[in-house]
Amino acid sequence: MHSGLRIWILACFMGFPIIVSAQGFDPTKIDETFNRTGQKTGDVYKIGFPRTDLHVVVDGITLKPGLALGSWAAFTGTDDKAMVMGDLVLLESEVNPVMLKLRADGFEITAVHNHLIEAEPRVMYMHYMGQGPSAKLASTLQAALALSKTPLSKPAAGGEEPPSPPEWAKNVENAIGRKGAFKGGVLSFGLPRAEAVTMNGMTIAPAQGIAESINFQEAGAGKVATTGDFVLTAEEVNAVIATLEEHKIDVTALHSHMLTEQPRLFFMHFWALGNPEPVAAGIAAALKRVAIK
Repeated sequence: MHSGLRIWILACFMGFPIIVSAQGFDPTKIDETFNRTGQKTGDVYKIGFPRTDLHVVVDGITLKPGLALGSWAAFTGTDDKAMVMGDLVLLESEVNPVMLKLRADGFEITAVHNHLIEAEPRVMYMHYMGQGPSAKLASTLQAALALSKTPLSKPAAGGEEPPSPPEWAKNVENAIGRKGAFKGGVLSFGLPRAEAVTMNGMTIAPAQGIAESINFQEAGAGKVATTGDFVLTAEEVNAVIATLEEHKIDVTALHSHMLTEQPRLFFMHFWALGNPEPVAAGIAAALKRVAIK
């Protein structure tokens, strides 16, 4: 028997969902549904819904959408057999209407929790997973987001980014020892874990939400604010907490984002405000306690 057919039969027998490689995946209908375009990374098509409508303040700092207020959806598979995973940024009053809509159309909710503390207004984060035709998944997500105040009109053209990151961003990059991506006033790092992560026998790509996500924005008076999440195995959790404590970086949440991933992962969110070099040095020290590429 052909090896590919044997794998298909075995997967069906064991009850695993069959998600095919995204070769030939057409994002056109997804773009039309959401009135915006996403970005392809390998087999993953990721599209964002920044909460530009929200004015969220932590420690007197108004958060830029790219720092901690970006809802997103990551699609993979084929037009007929797709999977979508993601994270929605919601006000407390929006959580249950959005959840009810997603669940009514067959989505699984995998986590609902905070990422930040002492945020005004308080925002919650809903993680989800759905399987089916890509166009139907996009339609369900669009309808659920419409129950919140998430902006869904076509995004306005952004202003030109500086030809090179500002000095504070370069200082952060130097301290961390890696290049980030600077966009919308936010310096972002997405660092994949060293080992493969699987769910129901399928490898989950870093772009589907399992990369170490570290973000910085300028906070005035020569300071920066940083937040994001470390993606950790159980053995790494307390080593990272200890390192963050040493560098006066607050842990703001520790929880799961998924249900059946292997190895089991924990997501640690954090917050710090201070001069770029010592804040970034603390993040760099914590990253040394994590198995990343």
